[in-house]
Amino acid sequence: MVHEHHHHDVDAMGDRRLGWAIAINMLLTLAQIIGGVLSGSLALIADALHNFSDAASLLIAWIARRIGRQPADYFKTFGYKRAEVIAALINLVILVIVGLYLVYEALWRMYEPQVIEGWMVVIVAGVALVIDVATAILTFTMSKNSVNIRAAFLHNVSDALASVGVIIAGSLILLYGWYWTDTALTLLIAGYVLYQAATLLPQTIHILMQGTPEDISIEEIINAMESVEGVSNVHHVHLWQLDEHKNALEAHVIIGDFGELESIKRALKSKIEQKFSVFHSTLEFEVEHCGEAAC
Repeated sequence: MVHEHHHHDVDAMGDRRLGWAIAINMLLTLAQIIGGVLSGSLALIADALHNFSDAASLLIAWIARRIGRQPADYFKTFGYKRAEVIAALINLVILVIVGLYLVYEALWRMYEPQVIEGWMVVIVAGVALVIDVATAILTFTMSKNSVNIRAAFLHNVSDALASVGVIIAGSLILLYGWYWTDTALTLLIAGYVLYQAATLLPQTIHILMQGTPEDISIEEIINAMESVEGVSNVHHVHLWQLDEHKNALEAHVIIGDFGELESIKRALKSKIEQKFSVFHSTLEFEVEHCGEAAC
């Protein structure tokens, strides 16, 4: 009971952090759009759009966390934890869309250059940088153990770097009149956004495709199971991730003595749980190998 109460407190604190992060990012987005329109800065508007995606990503992450805590039922027998993986996929797709849009806008601006108010850019981007860093701090600890929060955290980190880029562009415009830096840094922001999305997308899709955990090989888990006394063969093995922390397994196991079935089963489940973090396993025991699909 104490552990459950502590876990509930941690979840509640995480929800509050996300709530604050969503609120301040929404306000920042509004300020950046106004500043970008008044100053004529594409980089500032680009940063605002990216920041809006941050706020949206945090909202999606918050909703997914709450859904993911729902217990398993007859409709979702494995539970709802994968809602967080789906949220991560949505956030990463948003990152890709934002990145491609920024590339399009930057290239278009080359044909239609505009006058940019440098001071407005520097001031608004400076405020944005402070808020981006604060938001990243709020979500940093939570991002270590959740691909969902990690995707939202990447939004914030890339946006903080984007704000630094906007400040640099505004400063160069003030000092040297280099208006082209606004377009160049927009392209850099877009490139970094796309890079961040590419780092997490394969892992997220792998989980949703019920892929084998990347740190476990099928051969390794079969060898470990066959090392248990009384087991002569393990085959028809299926290993997948329920979410980023829990693995599941199905396998056929050949044993010599059905009188020892319960003790062998306990030994197998204990070994694969401790060594491979397999928390859900379904084992079918046989006295001889059956290669047919109906076995």
